[in-house]
Amino acid sequence: AVAVLRRGEGPTVALRVDIDALPREESTDEDHTPAAEGFRSKTPAMHACGHDAHAAIGLGVLQRIADSDFAGTLKLLFQPAEEVIGGGQALADSGHLDDVDALFSVHVGLDHPTGEVVAGVGEFLAVSHFEATFEGESAHAGAAPQDGRNALLAATTATNNLYGISRHADGRTRVNVGVVEGGTAPNIVAEEARIVCEVRGEATPLMEYMRDRADQVVEAAAAMHDCSVAIDTVGQAPSATSDDGLIDLVVAAAEGADGVDSIRRRAPLGGSEDATVLMNYVQKRGGTATYVGVGTDHPGGHHTSTFDVDEESIAIGVDVLSDAIRGVQN
Repeated sequence: AVAVLRRGEGPTVALRVDIDALPREESTDEDHTPAAEGFRSKTPAMHACGHDAHAAIGLGVLQRIADSDFAGTLKLLFQPAEEVIGGGQALADSGHLDDVDALFSVHVGLDHPTGEVVAGVGEFLAVSHFEATFEGESAHAGAAPQDGRNALLAATTATNNLYGISRHADGRTRVNVGVVEGGTAPNIVAEEARIVCEVRGEATPLMEYMRDRADQVVEAAAAMHDCSVAIDTVGQAPSATSDDGLIDLVVAAAEGADGVDSIRRRAPLGGSEDATVLMNYVQKRGGTATYVGVGTDHPGGHHTSTFDVDEESIAIGVDVLSDAIRGVQN
């Protein structure tokens, strides 16, 4: 969803907030505030990474800018599917960013406490998510195993060998297989199997190196066991760098915001985010971008069932981002 506020001549500024969730059930423990106060998620999914806080910050900024003397256009981008690296590219392809002069993205937490603001998060790991589906031939595992072509064996061979990809001297790289599934019964040679994987790199070329090697490993594993394989990219995001000009505006806004007691110009993310797709898109078209971290105390870690946010951080996020956005017109 995209909300557009037009306030006459001036710059076009965008604020991206992700509205995703994670497939895990929220804690029912009595000391978990959402459970104790009756607003925990009642579905098999929850906002275990601050997505609801991001949406609240976005709406607060929209209202604040609407009530201000801001001149220009504000686009509030509610982006889905961040957790699967699936929403950023679709939003970039939508055309909504084509005229954007400055892009702010925001995330709460990231191991920063309430009261700390990071004006330009960086060191994003470029990432590629992919699935590999192996096709073999079923057979009776006891009477005629030689007639089968074991897709599950091909999938597990690929899994083992993916972790054997050589690291790279130019920087950090990662690989992980998060799902391995296949087969139907212990006495049937598995006809089909699937793995879901990701590779990451400190820079986009490093991720591309890992992805190229991963594709080779998967295809070789299929060939070893006389199976076919289809590899599909689920989502992909590059690395990105926050721009100094917008970092300056965020720092200035944070210096005047109530509740802020620590300001960091830059800090590493250490993970991946498809906001980088949007950042690169705007920057390549001559605009600027930054990724803002709004610290929040949370009892559980990100992606855990007890994750929660300190609601004071929502007000900090609204104050800092609103003032930084207004600063763009100057």
